[in-house]
Amino acid sequence: MSGSVSIAILVAAVVSAGYLAWKSAARKNNIPPGPRRWPLIGSVLEIPQKCQWETFSKWAETYGSIVYVDALGQPMIIINSAKVANELLDKRGSIYADRPSLAMATLAAVTNSFAVQSYNESWRQQRQMFAQEFSPSAVRQYYPLQETEARKLVHGLIDDPSTLARQTQLRIGAIIIRIAYGHCVTGGNDPFLTAGLTAMEIFGKSTTPGVWAVDFLPMLRYIPSWLPGSEFLQIAKQWRKIVMGAAWDPYLWCKKNLATGTVLLPNFCAQYLAAEDGKMSEEQEEKLVWAALSVFGGGLDTASSMQNTSSILTFFLAMILNPSVQRKAQEEIDRVIGPDRLPVIQDRASLPYVRALMAEVFRWHPAVPLGIARALTQDDIYDGMHLPKGSVVIPNAWHMLHDPEAYPNPMEFDPNRYKGLDSEMAKVTDISFGFGRRACPGKYFAEGTFFAVVSTVLATCEILPIRDTEGNAILPDISYTSGTNS
Repeated sequence: MSGSVSIAILVAAVVSAGYLAWKSAARKNNIPPGPRRWPLIGSVLEIPQKCQWETFSKWAETYGSIVYVDALGQPMIIINSAKVANELLDKRGSIYADRPSLAMATLAAVTNSFAVQSYNESWRQQRQMFAQEFSPSAVRQYYPLQETEARKLVHGLIDDPSTLARQTQLRIGAIIIRIAYGHCVTGGNDPFLTAGLTAMEIFGKSTTPGVWAVDFLPMLRYIPSWLPGSEFLQIAKQWRKIVMGAAWDPYLWCKKNLATGTVLLPNFCAQYLAAEDGKMSEEQEEKLVWAALSVFGGGLDTASSMQNTSSILTFFLAMILNPSVQRKAQEEIDRVIGPDRLPVIQDRASLPYVRALMAEVFRWHPAVPLGIARALTQDDIYDGMHLPKGSVVIPNAWHMLHDPEAYPNPMEFDPNRYKGLDSEMAKVTDISFGFGRRACPGKYFAEGTFFAVVSTVLATCEILPIRDTEGNAILPDISYTSGTNS
């Protein structure tokens, strides 16, 4: 027998013995079921790079509501049930409120944002700043701005319907930058807008679980940049420069121009700068800068809140594919609001079908299908299963909102499924906006913006598919991007 064959047999025997030993230990520890695991690498090869929620949902059919995945030694817990998510992330929130150490996001400076910060005093201070500004009572001051930008969106789409995605980003971005920094966005090439949008794209790419090897093997961040496989270091360096600029440039503009009258009031940064008479400590200023960027991200594309941009585009898609739903919502607006004025955000209470339509958008294709991963800070036991300390915990919101037991025919867009009950709609938004201590503090603001756009569009437009030269409707594909934000 050749030496190479002997070595191969020896390696196979060692691997086999290690696997059997690991399997025995796993059974003894009673960890949740999950995809097949191998020594050293675990189940890392089973984790897809794209649309992970689809694979995780298939695993739910095989392994149940809690799935255990070993990724290069890093335990991951995937929650596919709203009931389990409420039990763990809400009722036991103190030990599920942390964020995992995401090396790629850290290298890209994304973890400075409170959305992915560790559960510590700095995070609590930033969240408090955010929550005060976007409480149910505080957001009312921004209703006129949200309504105005919704009407500008309609004007832009009437002029050129092909600009839907660009117009949506522009109008939502204008709202967020105005309330965060007091800056008036006049066009799609505004540097604060373009930098912020790029930063949000980086956020989504750098925080997606299972994509970056450095997240599982943090020592890779110290390898020389000339080694093969180190390309992620150059990517992170470029991303970091963009994220830092997106955070600091609009803040410094606001600080510099606050006394000149150029800055529009009220706005998030100006409120705190005025309270401190512009003389903030470095620590205070650092917190304000990243809290303000979280305002931008929360309104546009971070997973800490329902992404307004994605939800609005999903709304248009749903209306094209479901014209009967569109007509019923328009009939309600015509009946309740009448022909003499446009809807305003304060009309929400009198438009139950429009509210149900909004909830169905959130459910049908959630903008943040996997939320942002949590970190379990101590060992836990649930339903007899051992959940180990240090696990990355992923709430699969997409599966929770497509559970056929809770939502029959889940791929069908049907606002009637809520029977007009706000309690049923709230079950959707509770999942969509996150759980426990990491639930989105910008929920009320996001819902206001979304309602302003949806109601204004339905009151003034008919959303139709384009047609080919023979007059046949060309229906769009249902296709979504991958990443933390979809």
